[in-house]
Amino acid sequence: MAKPPKTEKLFLDGPVGRLEAILESPEDVPARGVAVVLHPHPQHGGTMHNKVAHTLGRAFVRMGYATLRFNFRGTEASEGEYDAGNGELDDALAAIGWLKGRQPGRPVWLAGFSFGAAIAIRAAIEAGVDGLISVAPAVSRFASGLQTQPACPWLVVQGDEDELVDIDETIAWVNGLAPGPELLVLEGAEHFFHGRLVELREAVDAFVTRNVSSD
Repeated sequence: MAKPPKTEKLFLDGPVGRLEAILESPEDVPARGVAVVLHPHPQHGGTMHNKVAHTLGRAFVRMGYATLRFNFRGTEASEGEYDAGNGELDDALAAIGWLKGRQPGRPVWLAGFSFGAAIAIRAAIEAGVDGLISVAPAVSRFASGLQTQPACPWLVVQGDEDELVDIDETIAWVNGLAPGPELLVLEGAEHFFHGRLVELREAVDAFVTRNVSSD
């Protein structure tokens, strides 16, 4: 059984004030890389403690990555106010920069769920990360009309019974990208992946493992 991660509760300096965060790191060994996880919509109850965001974070920790989850501006103890995705992109870029400074020279992965997945796509383009995981991305509302796409290994995971993010819309969006991400559709899964979180974690593990160097 894997050791529980080393956990540090902290505040980052964000663009409009402090951002509440949790950094989880492998116990007793150097991190092989770093990952930042972005949570779902803050105006619909989304926080860094969301079960899907937590699952994504723990997937990376189990693979040896120092993993940061944080609350967007105006969420729980984070300062500032909701900014319709634009300020939240700045928050994500600040968090990536902070983690890069904390663990310099390490590969950087980015992951997000729903609203956070759409913000992660935009942040991956701006920050130039080494890999991206997008779970049920709310693209049409928060990442439409992109002029380019992330230049890194990229996985999109979508349930075909998602009641909030339309599967046909996601497929059409993926098909319109070149070369585009790898798309994994989980049959029978709805938006919050109830009863499917272990399957989601294993899919993330498999994708990351296939797309990192053997060094």
